[in-house]
Amino acid sequence: MRPLAVAVTGGIGAGKSEALRAFARRGVPTLSADEVVHRLIAEDPDVRAALEDRFGTTDRARIAEIVFADSEQLSWLEALLHPRVQEAEEAWLAALDADVAVTEIPLLYEVGREGRFDAVVVITAPDSLRAARAPAAGDGRARRLLPDDEKAARADFAYVNDGTLDQLDAFVGDVLDTLLRR
Repeated sequence: MRPLAVAVTGGIGAGKSEALRAFARRGVPTLSADEVVHRLIAEDPDVRAALEDRFGTTDRARIAEIVFADSEQLSWLEALLHPRVQEAEEAWLAALDADVAVTEIPLLYEVGREGRFDAVVVITAPDSLRAARAPAAGDGRARRLLPDDEKAARADFAYVNDGTLDQLDAFVGDVLDTLLRR
């Protein structure tokens, strides 16, 4: 039987990865869509060839410069990567023997993937904290994201990550307890 599939999403620098690590510390299988993308770019020969043909490089930083300055290039890249990421996530989930599994997906709502999950956890944080946590994120990525309040309103669970890691960890523990009671 498939595990309860949970997505963690939120803005850049909000603390999604820290929330994912908090689930992992509790023994929950976790997967990061960003890590899947990194693996595809580094290891998938078809992806690497397509990137070389289109951009002349497989360097993620250089590709980011190109795609976040040109929406057409970004659309092309997403069309290349998103189906492969979704396929990897589905294969990972199908292979698990667990009650709950958590996937971090930064663009969950933006790409319409929320319906594929049994529950959604949104992590937000004040802009000043997010800027301090992810100062290099000023490359146009945030413009594409839905506002935090809209994400939080659509989520099953939402947390404003403006406290300590222990507080975030406690929130994740409460979410997991609630999910396991379902």
